[in-house]
Amino acid sequence: MSETAKRITEFAAHSYHTWSRQKAWKSPMLIKDAEGIYFIDDKGKRYIDLSSQLMCSNLGHKNKAVIEAIVKQAEKLPYIAPGFATEAAIEAIEALRAVMPKEMTKFFISTSGTEANEAAIKMVRQACHPAYKVISRYRSYHGSTAASISLTGDPRRWYAETARFTVPGVRFAPDSYCYRCPFELTYPQCRVQCAGYLDYMIREEGNVAAIIVEPIVGTNGRLIPPPEYYPILRRICDEHNVMLIADEVMSGWFRTGTAFAMEHWKVTPDIITTAKGASAAYSPLAITATSDKIAQFFEEEVFCHGHTYAFHPLSAAPIPAAIKELKKLMASGLPQRVSAHMKNRLYELAEKHICIGDVRGIGHFWALELVKNRKSKEPFDSKADKFSGKTLMTGRVSGDAMQRGVYISPWYDTLVIAPPLIITETQVDEALSAIDKSLEIADKEAADTGATVSHSTEYGK
Repeated sequence: MSETAKRITEFAAHSYHTWSRQKAWKSPMLIKDAEGIYFIDDKGKRYIDLSSQLMCSNLGHKNKAVIEAIVKQAEKLPYIAPGFATEAAIEAIEALRAVMPKEMTKFFISTSGTEANEAAIKMVRQACHPAYKVISRYRSYHGSTAASISLTGDPRRWYAETARFTVPGVRFAPDSYCYRCPFELTYPQCRVQCAGYLDYMIREEGNVAAIIVEPIVGTNGRLIPPPEYYPILRRICDEHNVMLIADEVMSGWFRTGTAFAMEHWKVTPDIITTAKGASAAYSPLAITATSDKIAQFFEEEVFCHGHTYAFHPLSAAPIPAAIKELKKLMASGLPQRVSAHMKNRLYELAEKHICIGDVRGIGHFWALELVKNRKSKEPFDSKADKFSGKTLMTGRVSGDAMQRGVYISPWYDTLVIAPPLIITETQVDEALSAIDKSLEIADKEAADTGATVSHSTEYGK
């Protein structure tokens, strides 16, 4: 065993790996460098980052302007308590006000999407007292701390519940999931029942303070609702005096083609939580942005929330640079052009491989849902399989792609196609050529029923 391999093994033995049984954390890949859309291991092998790591490296790796902003701040003032104002925080708020919906008037800066959602829940429960319930959705992820994991619909919540680490007052609503409609209806004859049902839930539950949604569901499927969905949800919230929280941690920062995904529906939430792309993922950063209605409540009431690292200068410093770089990139037309190309290529890929049941997405945010049988929509693996220790089909496909030089994040039922916004058409073609070969693994275990692939993105037009 080489000295490097020995150190990696020792590192793994003495560190906790996230979301996994620790026996699986034995010899992680050592990454030595990253630049553009690529990252490089200690052997010098280069990988296309087709999922932007955790759907966060929107500007790719080593953007010079963002790095320079962090370096300058580190040299000038690396830390000061959040009770003081800093030029970094002032400039960050100014930049946020210029890109956020004008209705968002006040901001809290923390260090992760989890923290952003935790702050949002504390705000609405305090502002809406005595109402306290929060409605989330089953196919969702909102974070890992007590309140945010309680809002999470995916199987990670199950383990938190077992550990008695959840908070009361969370209810789950059916998803806007056209490919597998929970009401077994078809759009548009369904009349968007998944949205209308929220009205019934609020009336029957009582004491509902807020609804939290990922405008386009991230980890759990890149689900794009029909055009009527969010306008209906906004109307329902207004009628019942319920706050609408948009978790834009993944879907924000031009990932879907607009600054924030909710803009596609011309709907403004009461709170936006976001993170990841806000700093290009170069510093731990999150933002909880609120409407003036919530801001005014806390003029007289105590905002009883904070962190040692709130408004951290090194976290806040890259915000203006990242926003400037993102706007410049969008103005170039490259992301829009590549997005259209990627959509066509993914549709072609789906037509070729019988293991793909549905292809859906928008901008640089796509999902390939793998199934054993297109006609019955039988999945290879279920939600319960995710942490069972079973080798999942999505894991097998992504593992093979990694061997071919393409990193693609798998979930239990989908592959995440979410490259940096700087990717080119040629690089997309190179990555999807590798994925094309890897999907043959799933094709061998899928039934050829003659059924066509679903393009449920089309329902959301």
